[in-house]
Amino acid sequence: MSRWYETSIFYHIYPLGLCGAPRNNEHTETVHRLPKLLEWLEHLKELHVGGIYIGPLFESSSHGYDTIDYRRVDSRLGDNDDFRDFVNRAHELGMRVVVDGVFNHTGREFFAFEDIRRNRENSPYRWWYKGINFDWNSAYNDGFSYESWRNCGNLINLNLQNREVKDYLFDVIRFWVSEFDIDGIRLDCADVLDFDFMKEMRWMSGSLKEDFWLLGEVIHGDYARWANDSMLHSVTNYELHKGLYSGHNDHNYFEIAHTIRRQFDANGGIYRGRTLYTFADNHDVARLPDKLRDQNHLRPVYTLVYTLPGLPSVYYGSEWGIRGRKEDGDEALRPCIDLRQISQEPPVPGLNEYLCLLGKIREENAALREGQYRELLLTNRQYAFARILGNEAVITAVNNDDREADVWIPLPMAADTLTDLTDGTHVPAEGGKLHIQIPAGGSRLLRL
Repeated sequence: MSRWYETSIFYHIYPLGLCGAPRNNEHTETVHRLPKLLEWLEHLKELHVGGIYIGPLFESSSHGYDTIDYRRVDSRLGDNDDFRDFVNRAHELGMRVVVDGVFNHTGREFFAFEDIRRNRENSPYRWWYKGINFDWNSAYNDGFSYESWRNCGNLINLNLQNREVKDYLFDVIRFWVSEFDIDGIRLDCADVLDFDFMKEMRWMSGSLKEDFWLLGEVIHGDYARWANDSMLHSVTNYELHKGLYSGHNDHNYFEIAHTIRRQFDANGGIYRGRTLYTFADNHDVARLPDKLRDQNHLRPVYTLVYTLPGLPSVYYGSEWGIRGRKEDGDEALRPCIDLRQISQEPPVPGLNEYLCLLGKIREENAALREGQYRELLLTNRQYAFARILGNEAVITAVNNDDREADVWIPLPMAADTLTDLTDGTHVPAEGGKLHIQIPAGGSRLLRL
């Protein structure tokens, strides 16, 4: 039987943005913005969401990744009781909750770094960070230097080979589970984390909850190095993310099909047996409408997100087609949203309803969650594949052309009639093939 994290649809929330928190944390008061998210949970149920990834969440100085206190919800969002209420309500509605684990670095206001600034060589935490050198200086004129993430001096790299650091962070995870009953962690910057640290985390977190999920943020490299039986359960599929929009912009479905063939083909796919995390956009990249040249391609892109092998994820607001360019800064990707207003005045009418339908179809068809992938048709502008599970299969067909496409698709198994999953109509098979029309910039989903 599959575990929840192998079949769920995920929803990604950047809470400081969605809740309209100020950019900088002045530490003057606690403002209870998190309860705003409670009204979103019913919306997520309509999207058939099974897992909520929310973060960064804990006390920080600015954007959330410069952690000050791992055991306290950011005061700009509220307090620990507010988050506990959110998790409890999500659980009541059948949704799991995954938080950001920012374990590669801390902020400058973290207690261990502040102790080093005060006590220098005499600090008991001088070995908690990488590259501390008291003979050099930093850009902040600390009187010593240190390693930092991508040379950002306010994100100081922790020494994850240090036993005290590991024990401290593992105690943090135990705290999150005992206090909030979280169901998993998304590891920030997993591609630079110490492998032994992640292996030990896998064992430790699994002892807390048998179905505890670990997702890693990995941009480049062989995903199998991170996603395996001894380390993480899944990683972000940035390789597919790029193909999803450029394959439409360039009218080149070969790019997407090649990626999936390389990753998941039954005869040689390098990630067979692994479930990667699929996304069209997130808090670090431009929103999908700003990556696509033709807005009519929004629907076929999301059709692929929901039906290709992987865990589909929706970034908050993208179900309505909101825009946001990376060139305009991270804040443009992480806006405050009023749920009632955007529901009544969506930038792309009908898109949210289409994602609700895709979620329903995926929930009702196990083949889309667990089925083997088989490519059926591939041209520059049309692409069809099947997800096969036992004697059932679902065929996905997409079209990036600006004209309706008339296609013949070979069936993956014998059938007389197929059912259109969007409207329930029946389509006859003809000589072992399926003859259908795919709308311009559209898609079809049919079940054998």
